[in-house]
Amino acid sequence: MLPFEKALKTVLDSACLLGVERVDIAHAANRILAEDVKSDTDMPPFDKSTRDGFACRRADLANELTMVESIRAGYIPKKTIGPNQCSKIMTGGVVPPGADCVIMKEYVEIPAENTVRFVGEETEDYICQKGEDIKAGDIVLRTGTRLEPQHIAVLASVGKAQPMVAKRPRVAVIATGDELVEPASKPGPSQTRNSNSFQLAAQVESTGSIATNYGVAGDTTGHIDSMFKKAAEENDVVIFSGGVSVGDFDLVPGILKQNGIDLLFEKIAVKPGKPTVFGISEKVYCFGLPGNPVSTFVLFEILVKPFLYKLMGHNYRYPNVQMPLGESLRRKKTIRQRWFPVAITETGTVKGVEYHGSAHINSLSGADGLVSMGVGIAEIEKGTIVPVRLI
Repeated sequence: MLPFEKALKTVLDSACLLGVERVDIAHAANRILAEDVKSDTDMPPFDKSTRDGFACRRADLANELTMVESIRAGYIPKKTIGPNQCSKIMTGGVVPPGADCVIMKEYVEIPAENTVRFVGEETEDYICQKGEDIKAGDIVLRTGTRLEPQHIAVLASVGKAQPMVAKRPRVAVIATGDELVEPASKPGPSQTRNSNSFQLAAQVESTGSIATNYGVAGDTTGHIDSMFKKAAEENDVVIFSGGVSVGDFDLVPGILKQNGIDLLFEKIAVKPGKPTVFGISEKVYCFGLPGNPVSTFVLFEILVKPFLYKLMGHNYRYPNVQMPLGESLRRKKTIRQRWFPVAITETGTVKGVEYHGSAHINSLSGADGLVSMGVGIAEIEKGTIVPVRLI
C-alpha cells in the first residue's frame, strides 16, 4: 500500500494545466485566474473623504468657517479652500485643494447661513489619500487565485472585465455494479440506488469543473470498457466508483490497463478508501474509487479535489480549523491513516458522529468535518487540539 502522502504527491505531480481562456467577469466566479492582474489606476484615484462633513484647513479649526461649495460623490470641486473657508462634503467626495482634514457634521454648529464652527475637541483627518490602497501598476490578484466574490469586486475595480482563467476540466463520472439502480427506481431484492454518481458529480461541480454523469456500467468487461472509451474520448478525467477491489467482478483496473492507462498506484494506506486507483495516459487521467459511498466522498475530498484544482493551476488548501476533541477517538488497527467524520458541538469541541462504516452515507449528512488519525496511532485523547478538515 502506498502511503497517502506519496499518493497525493503522485497525483499532483501528474497534473498539467489544460489551457486558458478569457471569460466575462459576470461568469468568472469560482474560476481559477491564469494571469497576474495589475491595477490600471491609483485607488482611490483622488483624495477621498471618508465622512459626511466639512473639508477645511486644520489650522483654522478654532475659527468660524465660511462654506464656499457643496461636494457630493462624483462631483469635481470648483473651489480651493483658503483661510477660514470650508466646503460641505459627502462620504466618497473629492477633497478640494487646500483642505487637509474633514470635520464630521456631528461636531459642528451653524451660527449663521453658510457659516460653521467646529465644536469638537479634536478630529482625525478622515481623508483617504490618492493611491493609499493601491498604486497604478500594483499586482492586485495573482495567477492561481480562485475567484470568489471579493476577488470579482477587485477585478471590477481595476477594469479587468475579461480575466484570463484556466480551462475547466471535463470530468466523467461512472458507477459500476449490477446491483445499482438509478434514484427514481425502486430497488429490488439485492439492489441499491446509485448515490455515488450524483455525489461525485456534485463534488466535481463544487470545484468549478464540468461533471458529466454517465450512469451505471454493469459488471461485465464489455459494458465497462465501452462506457470508459466513450467517457475518455469526451473528457479530461474519468472517475469510476466501484469495481476496483479484488473481487471477481472488480474489473476496472484491468480494463484501464487494456486501454493504455498507466496505473501509478492501486492501493493506498487510507481508511476508508484502501482500494483506490490512479492512472494516466497522454489523453486522460483516471481515478478508480471504492464503491462504498463514504469512501468515495472522503477520497474525492482528500485526493481528487486537490488534483482537479491543480489541473487549473490552483494549489488547493482545504478549510481547516483547530479544535479540541470533546471525546476520545480510538481504533484497533493502525496500519492505515484513518479519517473520522466529526460534528462541531455547541461547546466549541468536536466529537465523532454515529458512524457504522464506509457504507453509512447518512453519517456525513450530520458531519461538519473530518479528523485524521495517522499511521501507528491508536487513540487521540479527549481535549487534544486537532485539525478539523471542514466539509
